[in-house]
Amino acid sequence: MSLHNNKKGNKRMKVYFVSDGTAITAEVFGSAMLSFFDVDIEAESVPFLATIDQANGFVQQVNEEVEVGKAALVFYTISDPEISEVVQRCETHCYNLFGDLLSPIEKALGVPAQPNAQKAHGMKAGVYDIRIDAINYALANDDGVSIKNFEEADVILLGVSRSGKTPTSLYMAMQYGIKAANYPLNEDDFRAVGLPRILRPHKSKLYGLTIDPQRLHEIRSGRMAASKYASQRQCRYEIEEVEAIYRQERVSFLNTTLLSVEEISTKIMAEMQLSRHR
Repeated sequence: MSLHNNKKGNKRMKVYFVSDGTAITAEVFGSAMLSFFDVDIEAESVPFLATIDQANGFVQQVNEEVEVGKAALVFYTISDPEISEVVQRCETHCYNLFGDLLSPIEKALGVPAQPNAQKAHGMKAGVYDIRIDAINYALANDDGVSIKNFEEADVILLGVSRSGKTPTSLYMAMQYGIKAANYPLNEDDFRAVGLPRILRPHKSKLYGLTIDPQRLHEIRSGRMAASKYASQRQCRYEIEEVEAIYRQERVSFLNTTLLSVEEISTKIMAEMQLSRHR
């Protein structure tokens, strides 16, 4: 089945991420593979497809769309072989993300795969508690609101206002169980010598974020347009000063301008040699 071209000339396709669970795994794996192709995607997640009737209904929907000329892909993670077999009847390209991997893993482990076994490998209660604790910590120690618990931090993010500290702290807490505090550096800190006194005992935990001044201006203008805070001059000044502190104090730092929060977090985890709580 070929892909259709949209008005811009790029190829466009309907993609289904199907699962008997949340469909997050299918989304992650399918999206990762599709990222290699210059294709416009119309994505639809189909979670909790757990019965034969539901599978038949899904197959009918896809086949009806195919009949009228819509191109489609189906990525699915379904543990029940009977339901998986039904989904495979879609008259389009179907990719069984479990089936293509389970057989070689069975051989490697010397243990047969069992339907529904993957459900026993979800987040354990202890890991869930760790992540909730990390989220609470990130919220309590956001933007320098509290500086009493820095000794508990796995990492302390530094940066000027709106450089990405808060979303990164929360993402690291939610995804990795990392206790990430963050501290805003401002003009008072720039007038002082070196790091703020409260941060000095925790220098090994510090990691700096920076951002392109023009991008910072755009972000701040969305909140406080025509203010000194959002002015291009102020943004350039703050970025120059904060990067000078990073270099002077030998604090590792990262430019967040072109990076997603996932990429920022992953790079910090690697550079700070932090381990994900599993």
